[in-house]
Parts: sequence; structure tokens; C-alpha cells
Amino acid sequence: MSDLEPRGTGTAVPADDDNRYKAVQAKLKALARALDDAGGDLESLVSSVKQNAKEARDVAQDVENADLDPTHVELASNVGAALSGAGQQVRTLQRTAQETADLTHQTRRTHSKLYAGLDDIRSNRRERTPKPGFFER
Repeated sequence: MSDLEPRGTGTAVPADDDNRYKAVQAKLKALARALDDAGGDLESLVSSVKQNAKEARDVAQDVENADLDPTHVELASNVGAALSGAGQQVRTLQRTAQETADLTHQTRRTHSKLYAGLDDIRSNRRERTPKPGFFER
């Protein structure tokens, strides 16, 4: 039986059209955190699937050693092979999640480097400033 439990929707990153500096930074931070968490969960899943694949192969060996029906040996071996393949795919997904998390952290730093100064200037003004695109009429 699996120890994995579904999570609530609390880790979702909001998809809206709020493109203010602080909102974008918050979304990037939430996305990176969700991807980091997913990477950890996927790592646990890889370990669990590998263990289950090993156990299925061991069962196939035990069934074969007990001189039981070869069909059962083949079925247990197939389960082990399928779990091994699933484990490899989950590992690939885990690596992809980690790469995406790393790129998200990098994007957040770059976004901060490019726009933090502008946000400070705009946020500390008493006068309202035109929104981007105002002069493009």
C-alpha cells in the first residue's frame, strides 16, 4: 500500500494578469517552491517504485523456485519490469521538475535585477505614473 497522499490545492500558483513587479516576484517564488516540493515528492516516489520493482522481481524468483506455474513467474516478472520502467520515467520527471525549479529561481533573480530599481522609483513617488503602453497611441 502506498504512503503517498494527495495534497490540497494550496501549492497552486495563481494565473492572473497582475504583472506588477511584486506580484510577478511572488508568483515566481511560489512556482519555484512548488517545483522544489514536487522534486522532493518525486524523489520519494522513485525510491518507492524501485523498492516495489525489486520486491516484484523477488516474488517472481520465489515463485520460480517453488516450481509453481510459469505463468505466475512471467506475470510477476512483467510487473517488476513495468515498475522499473515507471521508475525511470518518474526519475526523468523529477529531473525535469528540478531543472524547471532552477530556471525559475534564475528567472526570479534576473527579473529582480532588471526591474527592482524601477519598482522602487515608481513605488516611492507621490505622483501617479502612466501605465506601460500609455504613450503608444
